Amino acid sequence: MRGAAPATRHNARTIAALTANPGCARRALLDAAAVDKTVIAQSLGFPPQFGQSQFAITRGNAFESMVKANGCAELLALLRDALGLTIPEVAYHDLNSVGENTGNAVRYQRTRQLLKSAIAAGDGTLFDHPMLRLDIAGATAYLEPDVVAVQLDGKFHVVEIKAFPVIDGQADPAQVAAAARQSAVYVIALRELMTEIGESPELVSHNTILVCAKDFTNRPTATLVDLRKQLAVVSRQLTRLTAIPELLEQLPPEATFAPGEDLEKTIAAIPSRYAPECMSSCELAFACRDEARTCGSVDALGRGVCDEVGGIDNIHTVLGLADGTLEPGPEHADITAMLRTAHRLRLEIAG
Repeated sequence: MRGAAPATRHNARTIAALTANPGCARRALLDAAAVDKTVIAQSLGFPPQFGQSQFAITRGNAFESMVKANGCAELLALLRDALGLTIPEVAYHDLNSVGENTGNAVRYQRTRQLLKSAIAAGDGTLFDHPMLRLDIAGATAYLEPDVVAVQLDGKFHVVEIKAFPVIDGQADPAQVAAAARQSAVYVIALRELMTEIGESPELVSHNTILVCAKDFTNRPTATLVDLRKQLAVVSRQLTRLTAIPELLEQLPPEATFAPGEDLEKTIAAIPSRYAPECMSSCELAFACRDEARTCGSVDALGRGVCDEVGGIDNIHTVLGLADGTLEPGPEHADITAMLRTAHRLRLEIAG
């Protein structure tokens, strides 16, 4: 399906975005095929208009490097002082590579081995970029959290390092929520690894350690974030993702995601579930929005409106019921009364 294009990798951000809209077969299939959705969107004439600036990426990398310098000395000080954790001297393992090998499978096996040894020994250990994996609708995704801290109060903790500021003890709620969703993906993947090596998934804490910049400085601060709500949501939505073989059955055998004259036809053959929320998380959002508007889909108005109109999926039908040019069936009588009241009030306000 991907053709000769190189595969793109899943990360916690893309999985969190995927689980936010589990009913979208289009995104599920494109992500399973490891397609670069930015290239697809550009080929369709709807390039994405979101993403981190290069400045933000550079600042984030520099902040993470500072927190992890000298075997995570700064991070250890934060865990002891800011969070009051009792931490003995700890070992430090850099898992960005295994020797000269940076392959995902090799790093995952080494992560498994070291985590199992740490559990057996009861040691305090910090793992820098350990490799985890998670099954996404039948496809394996490799993930690497910033740090996994072992044996902090008897638990493994995922540590997420973000450069956004915490000012007077408050951070941007949207950024904290995004970091929490990503951390939840890591926790689920780490619990899967625990099950695989015969250990209890409860060894992994439901709290993540979020490290951010303090006020307007480049100094770090840390806080515990409770992920139980995010863990429940992400776990439930992951189980709802359609299996890839079922999605492939909707396409002809010759279908391909390679840029070309058949790309638009292939994309159009895969059902999408556009919602305005997609604009901040999916590269194909502009293309899907144009499609939803063209076919008059109620999805283009948001999930709140979809819930209000009770399963009516076409905007022209909604408008016809509202202005009386269409007569409702028995199943839409209550909804029609609400729509006509809203239509009458709108006319009174306009007049």
